[in-house]
Amino acid sequence: MPPLRTALLQSSGTPGDIAKNLEILDAHAADAAAAGAGLLVSPEMFLTGYAIGDGIHRLAEPADGASAQAVAGIARRHGIAVVYGYPERDGEQVYNAAQLIGPDGTRLANYRKTHLFGCFEQEWFTAGDEPVVQAELGGLRVGLLICYDVEFPENVRAHALAGTELLLVPTALMNPFQFVAEKLLPVRAFESQMYIAYANRTGPEGEFDFAGLSCLAGPDGIARTRAGSHGDDLVLADADPDFLAASRAANPYLSDRRPALYGSLTR
Repeated sequence: MPPLRTALLQSSGTPGDIAKNLEILDAHAADAAAAGAGLLVSPEMFLTGYAIGDGIHRLAEPADGASAQAVAGIARRHGIAVVYGYPERDGEQVYNAAQLIGPDGTRLANYRKTHLFGCFEQEWFTAGDEPVVQAELGGLRVGLLICYDVEFPENVRAHALAGTELLLVPTALMNPFQFVAEKLLPVRAFESQMYIAYANRTGPEGEFDFAGLSCLAGPDGIARTRAGSHGDDLVLADADPDFLAASRAANPYLSDRRPALYGSLTR
Protein backbone atom coordinates (compact mmCIF):
# COMPACT_ATOMS: atom_id res chain seq x y z
CA MET A 1 0.00 0.00 0.00
CA PRO A 2 1.57 3.36 -0.98
CA PRO A 3 2.22 6.05 1.64
CA LEU A 4 -0.23 8.91 2.00
CA ARG A 5 1.67 12.14 1.43
CA THR A 6 0.28 14.59 3.95
CA ALA A 7 0.60 18.38 3.79
CA LEU A 8 0.34 20.56 6.90
CA LEU A 9 -0.72 24.17 6.46
CA GLN A 10 0.69 26.39 9.20
CA SER A 11 -1.19 29.67 9.06
CA SER A 12 -3.58 31.86 11.01
CA GLY A 13 -5.15 33.08 7.79
CA THR A 14 -7.14 36.30 8.07
CA PRO A 15 -9.22 36.22 11.26
CA GLY A 16 -12.85 37.14 10.67
CA ASP A 17 -12.71 36.78 6.87
CA ILE A 18 -14.08 33.43 5.64
CA ALA A 19 -13.78 34.33 1.96
CA LYS A 20 -10.10 35.22 2.31
CA ASN A 21 -9.36 32.07 4.29
CA LEU A 22 -11.02 29.96 1.60
CA GLU A 23 -8.75 31.65 -0.95
CA ILE A 24 -5.71 30.80 1.18
CA LEU A 25 -6.89 27.21 1.56
CA ASP A 26 -7.44 26.94 -2.20
CA ALA A 27 -3.95 28.21 -3.01
CA HIS A 28 -2.27 25.84 -0.57
CA ALA A 29 -4.39 22.91 -1.72
CA ALA A 30 -3.10 23.55 -5.23
CA ASP A 31 0.51 23.67 -3.98
CA ALA A 32 0.09 20.53 -1.88
CA ALA A 33 -1.51 18.57 -4.72
CA ALA A 34 1.25 19.67 -7.10
CA ALA A 35 3.77 18.28 -4.58
CA GLY A 36 2.02 14.91 -4.62
CA ALA A 37 0.01 15.22 -1.40
CA GLY A 38 -3.27 13.38 -1.06
CA LEU A 39 -4.28 15.23 2.11
CA LEU A 40 -4.05 18.81 3.37
CA VAL A 41 -4.55 19.52 7.10
CA SER A 42 -5.23 23.11 8.17
CA PRO A 43 -5.28 24.54 11.71
CA GLU A 44 -7.98 24.78 14.36
CA MET A 45 -10.67 27.34 13.49
CA PHE A 46 -8.87 28.13 10.24
CA LEU A 47 -12.08 29.01 8.42
CA THR A 48 -12.97 31.98 10.64
CA GLY A 49 -10.04 32.71 12.92
CA TYR A 50 -9.69 31.67 16.54
CA ALA A 51 -9.55 34.82 18.70
CA ILE A 52 -12.56 36.59 17.21
CA GLY A 53 -14.85 36.77 20.25
CA ASP A 54 -18.54 36.93 19.37
CA GLY A 55 -17.57 36.52 15.72
CA ILE A 56 -17.41 32.81 16.55
CA HIS A 57 -21.18 32.62 16.95
CA ARG A 58 -21.88 35.10 14.16
CA LEU A 59 -19.79 33.16 11.62
CA ALA A 60 -20.67 29.64 12.79
CA GLU A 61 -22.20 27.37 10.14
CA PRO A 62 -23.74 23.90 10.05
CA ALA A 63 -21.49 21.04 8.99
CA ASP A 64 -23.10 21.02 5.54
CA GLY A 65 -23.20 24.80 5.17
CA ALA A 66 -21.94 27.11 2.45
CA SER A 67 -18.32 26.92 3.58
CA ALA A 68 -18.37 23.13 3.60
CA GLN A 69 -19.60 23.26 0.02
CA ALA A 70 -16.81 25.71 -0.86
CA VAL A 71 -14.16 23.43 0.68
CA ALA A 72 -15.67 20.49 -1.21
CA GLY A 73 -15.15 22.48 -4.41
CA ILE A 74 -11.51 23.10 -3.47
CA ALA A 75 -10.98 19.40 -2.77
CA ARG A 76 -12.55 18.34 -6.09
CA ARG A 77 -10.70 20.99 -8.08
CA HIS A 78 -7.29 19.84 -6.86
CA GLY A 79 -8.05 16.16 -6.20
CA ILE A 80 -6.91 16.36 -2.58
CA ALA A 81 -8.60 15.60 0.75
CA VAL A 82 -8.86 18.61 3.08
CA VAL A 83 -9.25 18.93 6.85
CA TYR A 84 -10.33 22.34 8.11
CA GLY A 85 -11.25 23.77 11.50
CA TYR A 86 -14.40 25.86 11.90
CA PRO A 87 -17.16 26.83 14.36
CA GLU A 88 -20.06 24.43 13.79
CA ARG A 89 -23.59 25.56 14.56
CA ASP A 90 -26.14 22.92 15.51
CA GLY A 91 -29.34 24.49 16.74
CA GLU A 92 -28.46 26.81 19.62
CA GLN A 93 -25.08 25.17 20.22
CA VAL A 94 -21.73 26.08 18.66
CA TYR A 95 -18.90 23.55 18.62
CA ASN A 96 -15.19 23.89 17.91
CA ALA A 97 -15.16 21.43 15.00
CA ALA A 98 -12.98 19.95 12.29
CA GLN A 99 -14.27 18.44 9.07
CA LEU A 100 -12.62 16.05 6.62
CA ILE A 101 -13.59 16.43 2.97
CA GLY A 102 -12.52 13.70 0.54
CA PRO A 103 -10.71 14.37 -2.74
CA ASP A 104 -14.01 13.99 -4.62
CA GLY A 105 -15.71 16.58 -2.40
CA THR A 106 -17.53 14.05 -0.18
CA ARG A 107 -17.87 14.93 3.50
CA LEU A 108 -16.12 12.02 5.22
CA ALA A 109 -16.04 12.96 8.91
CA ASN A 110 -16.91 15.77 11.29
CA TYR A 111 -15.50 16.00 14.81
CA ARG A 112 -16.40 18.29 17.72
CA LYS A 113 -13.66 19.13 20.22
CA THR A 114 -14.28 17.21 23.44
CA HIS A 115 -11.82 18.97 25.77
CA LEU A 116 -12.18 22.75 25.76
CA PHE A 117 -9.08 24.71 26.74
CA GLY A 118 -9.32 27.61 29.16
CA CYS A 119 -11.96 30.23 29.83
CA PHE A 120 -12.04 31.47 26.23
CA GLU A 121 -13.16 28.17 24.71
CA GLN A 122 -15.44 27.33 27.61
CA GLU A 123 -17.23 30.64 27.12
CA TRP A 124 -17.81 30.34 23.39
CA PHE A 125 -18.18 26.61 22.68
CA THR A 126 -20.12 23.54 23.74
CA ALA A 127 -17.93 20.45 24.26
CA GLY A 128 -18.45 17.52 21.92
CA ASP A 129 -19.15 14.08 23.36
CA GLU A 130 -17.95 11.66 20.64
CA PRO A 131 -14.32 10.78 21.41
CA VAL A 132 -13.43 8.74 18.32
CA VAL A 133 -14.40 9.90 14.83
CA GLN A 134 -12.78 8.09 11.90
CA ALA A 135 -12.83 7.70 8.13
CA GLU A 136 -11.00 5.71 5.48
CA LEU A 137 -8.64 7.72 3.27
CA GLY A 138 -5.91 6.60 0.91
CA GLY A 139 -5.88 3.10 2.36
CA LEU A 140 -5.45 4.37 5.92
CA ARG A 141 -7.88 4.67 8.79
CA VAL A 142 -7.69 8.32 9.82
CA GLY A 143 -9.05 9.90 12.99
CA LEU A 144 -9.71 13.45 14.16
CA LEU A 145 -8.87 15.31 17.36
CA ILE A 146 -8.43 19.06 17.94
CA CYS A 147 -5.49 20.68 19.77
CA TYR A 148 -5.97 20.21 23.55
CA ASP A 149 -7.65 16.84 22.94
CA VAL A 150 -4.35 15.25 21.90
CA GLU A 151 -2.73 16.24 25.20
CA PHE A 152 -4.88 13.63 26.96
CA PRO A 153 -3.28 10.20 26.48
CA GLU A 154 -6.67 8.55 26.92
CA ASN A 155 -7.94 10.23 23.74
CA VAL A 156 -5.04 9.06 21.61
CA ARG A 157 -5.07 5.56 23.07
CA ALA A 158 -8.81 5.31 22.34
CA HIS A 159 -8.00 6.04 18.71
CA ALA A 160 -5.22 3.46 18.69
CA LEU A 161 -7.57 0.80 20.07
CA ALA A 162 -10.17 1.74 17.44
CA GLY A 163 -7.59 1.22 14.70
CA THR A 164 -6.64 4.80 13.82
CA GLU A 165 -3.42 4.82 11.81
CA LEU A 166 -3.12 8.54 11.04
CA LEU A 167 -4.48 11.01 13.60
CA LEU A 168 -5.28 14.46 12.19
CA VAL A 169 -5.07 17.30 14.70
CA PRO A 170 -5.95 20.88 13.67
CA THR A 171 -4.36 22.99 16.38
CA ALA A 172 -4.16 26.44 17.99
CA LEU A 173 -1.22 25.83 20.34
CA MET A 174 -0.11 28.98 22.11
CA ASN A 175 3.20 30.08 23.56
CA PRO A 176 4.64 29.22 26.07
CA PHE A 177 3.49 25.63 25.46
CA GLN A 178 5.89 24.86 22.62
CA PHE A 179 6.96 21.65 24.38
CA VAL A 180 3.61 20.11 23.39
CA ALA A 181 4.56 20.27 19.70
CA GLU A 182 8.25 19.58 20.26
CA LYS A 183 8.10 16.77 22.85
CA LEU A 184 4.61 15.54 23.63
CA LEU A 185 3.40 14.91 20.06
CA PRO A 186 6.23 12.53 19.13
CA VAL A 187 5.72 10.68 22.43
CA ARG A 188 1.97 10.34 21.77
CA ALA A 189 2.71 8.90 18.33
CA PHE A 190 5.21 6.43 19.83
CA GLU A 191 3.20 5.27 22.83
CA SER A 192 0.04 4.66 20.77
CA GLN A 193 1.82 3.54 17.59
CA MET A 194 0.39 5.82 14.93
CA TYR A 195 1.19 8.82 12.77
CA ILE A 196 0.01 12.18 14.10
CA ALA A 197 -0.41 15.22 11.82
CA TYR A 198 -0.44 18.41 13.90
CA ALA A 199 -1.22 21.65 11.99
CA ASN A 200 -0.90 24.81 14.09
CA ARG A 201 -1.70 28.49 13.86
CA THR A 202 1.16 30.97 14.01
CA GLY A 203 1.87 34.43 15.38
CA PRO A 204 -0.15 36.93 17.43
CA GLU A 205 -3.94 36.96 17.32
CA GLY A 206 -5.99 38.80 19.92
CA GLU A 207 -4.67 37.91 23.37
CA PHE A 208 -2.80 34.85 22.07
CA ASP A 209 0.53 34.19 20.40
CA PHE A 210 0.48 30.92 18.49
CA ALA A 211 3.56 28.72 18.54
CA GLY A 212 3.74 27.24 15.02
CA LEU A 213 5.95 24.11 15.01
CA SER A 214 3.45 22.07 12.98
CA CYS A 215 4.69 18.52 12.53
CA LEU A 216 3.97 15.00 11.37
CA ALA A 217 5.26 12.52 13.95
CA GLY A 218 5.73 8.82 13.22
CA PRO A 219 5.20 5.71 15.36
CA ASP A 220 8.94 5.67 16.08
CA GLY A 221 8.60 9.01 17.89
CA ILE A 222 10.44 10.93 15.17
CA ALA A 223 9.02 13.99 13.43
CA ARG A 224 9.04 13.43 9.67
CA THR A 225 8.65 17.14 9.01
CA ARG A 226 8.35 20.27 11.13
CA ALA A 227 7.53 23.90 10.38
CA GLY A 228 9.26 26.78 12.12
CA SER A 229 8.05 28.62 15.19
CA HIS A 230 7.14 31.76 13.24
CA GLY A 231 5.41 32.43 9.97
CA ASP A 232 3.19 30.66 7.49
CA ASP A 233 4.46 27.42 6.01
CA LEU A 234 3.42 24.34 4.08
CA VAL A 235 5.32 21.18 5.02
CA LEU A 236 4.88 17.65 3.70
CA ALA A 237 5.70 14.13 4.82
CA ASP A 238 4.49 10.59 4.19
CA ALA A 239 2.34 8.39 6.42
CA ASP A 240 3.60 4.95 5.41
CA PRO A 241 1.27 2.04 6.30
CA ASP A 242 4.01 -0.55 5.78
CA PHE A 243 6.33 1.21 8.22
CA LEU A 244 3.46 1.52 10.69
CA ALA A 245 2.71 -2.21 10.48
CA ALA A 246 6.36 -3.05 11.10
CA SER A 247 6.53 -0.61 14.00
CA ARG A 248 3.42 -2.06 15.63
CA ALA A 249 4.83 -5.57 15.25
CA ALA A 250 8.06 -4.52 16.96
CA ASN A 251 6.55 -2.34 19.70
CA PRO A 252 4.42 -4.28 22.24
CA TYR A 253 2.70 -1.35 23.99
CA LEU A 254 -0.74 -2.12 22.58
CA SER A 255 -0.52 -5.90 22.85
CA ASP A 256 0.99 -5.83 26.37
CA ARG A 257 -1.80 -3.74 27.87
CA ARG A 258 -3.71 -5.26 30.83
CA PRO A 259 -7.10 -3.51 30.71
CA ALA A 260 -8.45 -5.40 33.72
CA LEU A 261 -6.01 -3.41 35.88
CA TYR A 262 -7.13 0.00 34.63
CA GLY A 263 -10.71 0.20 35.85
CA SER A 264 -9.84 2.79 38.49
CA LEU A 265 -8.90 5.25 35.74
CA THR A 266 -12.55 5.75 34.87
CA ARG A 267 -14.06 5.67 38.34
